[in-house]
Amino acid sequence: MNNPSRRRFLAVTCATAAAVSAGPTLARAGSSRTLKMRNLHTGERLSTAYWANGSYNNSGLKQFNRLLRDHRANEVTRMDPKLFDIVYKLKQKLNFNGEVEIISGYRSAKTNAKLRAAGRGVARRSYHTRGMALDIRMPGISTSRLRRAALDLKAGGVGYYPKSGFVHVDTGPVRRW
Repeated sequence: MNNPSRRRFLAVTCATAAAVSAGPTLARAGSSRTLKMRNLHTGERLSTAYWANGSYNNSGLKQFNRLLRDHRANEVTRMDPKLFDIVYKLKQKLNFNGEVEIISGYRSAKTNAKLRAAGRGVARRSYHTRGMALDIRMPGISTSRLRRAALDLKAGGVGYYPKSGFVHVDTGPVRRW
């Protein structure tokens, strides 16, 4: 039982299994993770690191929170940082270096209710109202390919809107529609 070779073999095997099962890996913990995004409603653009030196970068997160605000009510909320990890992994998986286009980020409860009343197919308890969802597209990447990549991540909800040209991703339970 105390055989060092066996322990080393088990340690290497477990580490390899963990790495393989993790899917697309994020950059090393100490490196920077930068995203480029454009809010299609406001025209605002942002390219900054949301992760640096082994942890989430508060300054970068605040800038993304502002970019992803409810533009109708001009309300900002704290977006779930795991959303940015999902987008970062999608960019890696799809080898996409461009600007991610944002169709919808945060929505206040009031905005969500108005959109729902207008019959826009908006969920009553939308993850957008909790800062846990983004509707995105990546120019040059088909929505079907983006959807497949998001489903492969198994990181949360994935909605497919091919007629509207976007994919919904959220940090809720793994599900699809």
